[in-house]
Amino acid sequence: MKQKNIILSALVCLLPTTMWADELLDSIYKSLELEQVVVTGTRTPKLLANTPVLTKLITADDIMKTDATNLRDVLQQVIPGIEFSYAMNQQVHMNFSGFGGQSMLILVDGERLAGETMDDVDFNRIGMDNVDHIEIVKGAASALYGSNAAGGVINIITKKKPNPCALNLNMRFGRHNEQRYGMSWQYARGKWNNLFTVNRNSSDNFNVHNGPNPITRVVSTIYGDAVWNFKEQLTFRLNEKLRLTGRAGYFYRQLVRTSEVPERYRDFSGGLRGMWTPDLVNSVDFSYAFDQYDKSDYQRITRLDIRDYSNVQNSIRLLYNHTFEGDNVLSVGADYMHDYLFNTNLEGRIRKQDSFDAFAQYDWNISPKWEVVGALRYDYFSDGRISRLTPKVSARYQPIHNLNVRLSYGMGFRAPTLKEKYYNFDMSGIWIVEGNPSLKPEVSQNFNASVDYTKGHYNFTVSAYCNRIENKIATGAPYYKNPSDVVPHLPYINLNHYIVSGGEATAQARWTNGITARYSYAFTHERLPKDKNDNAVNNQYIPARKHSMTGHIDWDHQWSKNYGTNIGLDGRFLSAVDNEEFVDYYDISKGIKTIHYPAYALFKLSLVQRISKAVKVSVILDNIFNYKPEYYYLNCPLTDGTNLMVGMSVDVDKLF
Repeated sequence: MKQKNIILSALVCLLPTTMWADELLDSIYKSLELEQVVVTGTRTPKLLANTPVLTKLITADDIMKTDATNLRDVLQQVIPGIEFSYAMNQQVHMNFSGFGGQSMLILVDGERLAGETMDDVDFNRIGMDNVDHIEIVKGAASALYGSNAAGGVINIITKKKPNPCALNLNMRFGRHNEQRYGMSWQYARGKWNNLFTVNRNSSDNFNVHNGPNPITRVVSTIYGDAVWNFKEQLTFRLNEKLRLTGRAGYFYRQLVRTSEVPERYRDFSGGLRGMWTPDLVNSVDFSYAFDQYDKSDYQRITRLDIRDYSNVQNSIRLLYNHTFEGDNVLSVGADYMHDYLFNTNLEGRIRKQDSFDAFAQYDWNISPKWEVVGALRYDYFSDGRISRLTPKVSARYQPIHNLNVRLSYGMGFRAPTLKEKYYNFDMSGIWIVEGNPSLKPEVSQNFNASVDYTKGHYNFTVSAYCNRIENKIATGAPYYKNPSDVVPHLPYINLNHYIVSGGEATAQARWTNGITARYSYAFTHERLPKDKNDNAVNNQYIPARKHSMTGHIDWDHQWSKNYGTNIGLDGRFLSAVDNEEFVDYYDISKGIKTIHYPAYALFKLSLVQRISKAVKVSVILDNIFNYKPEYYYLNCPLTDGTNLMVGMSVDVDKLF
């Protein structure tokens, strides 16, 4: 059995480099999600059922059924415990079971993304056309991935399987002049494999109506945007042992709040990655990545495009894996990144930082029933000379073949960002946002436990977690520095005694009659952080909702050789939440009040018709019960009712 696992691991390492390995693994893993290979939890390839770190998986099939445009669409439809809220200018913020986007590390093939909007990456950057699957690890992953992984990791894995020739064209239309166009072209010949994707998405601004006497801030206009996204990935297989992959990307988004000065967001990315597998027990993964994310305001009258933000990251990564006798694996690696930030809201406008890390992990298969993985990482940040050691240990116990018990402890770590240390600007006359160069890193203690059981067509998973966070980085209470101040100051500070705990339960089934179903429930409990005087202080974002659920059921049937249908129903529910907020943000002397954000549920019905092997026609009814919030608060879904969407996808290479 151990020898078989060694061979399997070696095949997975060779997966991107050999077509025969792709075909072999496809035949092995084609039936169940639990037999999918994942890498995020341990940085080494493992079957989902056997990984000692509980990993949520969004498969290519899940992505196709959601008909998602970007990462945000997928996450909120499939994963419970996640909610997207908005700032006053409708920048998007993610709350993932009590952790914001600044503590959930989002990767694409293991690489970080530059830039942020409201402490989160720009979710519009991550289209779904070239995505194979998404791996999600909840809980502290700093021992493997460093700062910003204190709450977990979301790793988007792009398509790797070579295809001799494939061309897909797709489109979708919806309300408010929503238009989506996509093209994906893949070509493989000899040692070369190319994947090129282009996406164009757009929608118009539209107005919404609020009830009388709202109790907090509301929005009256929902802003659309126009997005272009280009991605190129070129792979060269020098031989059976060495694969090189080059990539390049360009992203452009324009948002019009005022016709005279539209906002523009751009990203330029590129990189080179190599995978060398000299034999069945050794592998080396090395890469260089470049990412530049810019924001600017375009003045139509003068035709000047004035940039006010730019984040440039250059990073180098090296990872080595060695498999010992008994299927035990040692992984060691190091990363270096140079981080450049230009922001007109920063004191001095420009800040730079170098960071370095080194880590080691040992995967120990004690017996057929027990597996333990231990990891240790050292991080260093040049600004402030911050350094930290972070450990993690995970164990999997398999008393019987189809039952897994997982336990893990990990230390979370998040260094203060350059923005949090050096911000200094007037935020729309509400307050002066002040950075704090003396901020301490966040340190968290994370405990996780889970049980999953598989029987026949069914799989059940139950998990629980607790996170204790010290020195949480957040904005404190606004205050007046001087009696003559008109606008209060809002400082960044460290808060203590912040605890996030909760659990999750998922049941899923797949029957031979074509019906697939999944139901997930998440519970999240937050205890507010406290300042140095042990007073509870609001976090800068609205708390997580305690209860949330997602559900999916679909029926797939092939009526004849040239015609098949899929009918699916998706739903998500989020419970109500209360938050303490200022009565008047422009006059904090009026005090605070409790704002009640109501519960809501949204459902989506879809019908996909397959015509021959090449054409798919979809009709989607989103928000089928025509839910409209009474008040369009910043923590509610920005929908104005039912949205009928019609789309088509054509695999041109299969037409002939």
